[in-house]
Amino acid sequence: MTPAAITSFFTTLRAANPLPVTELEYTSVFELLAAVLLSAQATDVSVNKATRRLFPVANTPARILALGQEGLEGYIKTIGLYRSKAKHLMETCRILVERHGGKVPRTREELEALPGVGRKTANVVLNVAFGEPTMAVDTHIFRLGNRTGLAPGKTPYEVEQQLLRRIPAEFMEHAHHWLILHGRYICLARKPRCWECQVSDSCDWPDKTRSP
Repeated sequence: MTPAAITSFFTTLRAANPLPVTELEYTSVFELLAAVLLSAQATDVSVNKATRRLFPVANTPARILALGQEGLEGYIKTIGLYRSKAKHLMETCRILVERHGGKVPRTREELEALPGVGRKTANVVLNVAFGEPTMAVDTHIFRLGNRTGLAPGKTPYEVEQQLLRRIPAEFMEHAHHWLILHGRYICLARKPRCWECQVSDSCDWPDKTRSP
């Protein structure tokens, strides 16, 4: 994609959805961190179903710790890999209480030092909670970066760096959400819905699909 095509691509997505938001439900920075941690290899729908029960009871690091791991597992057992996620979340809560006064840190290094929090999760928190121009590359964004020609790369990190270089600054705050939502609902993995795509003219993919 040329610079002009990239600008057109994001201008169109912005016009259709000026203020995109994550589909994970949260009311605080800690709830966002917990929800993103739980969402690895799981759908936002499944995470929201669990946190609607969990957060009214325990929505701070101290309250999660008070549940104990077995108690926490009871709330999130409908989420894939719930045992390992419960262990990571418990350990993360312990570190937040002991080292950060129960608050979620604002630096990448401190976030990535938390159990179960990798680069992608840290990028989501930095972008959504703190408004930083980061790019969390999940499977949708990795696919879009390569398929459209927006940011080709062999690894999520390569795609992330390409996106940070190529997306104009005016779009960076919301670019992460525009791309995720586009990949989730239009540019599907098996058969992208090109006939419904508002940005198909900007996309370099040669095998565009037609309406069934």
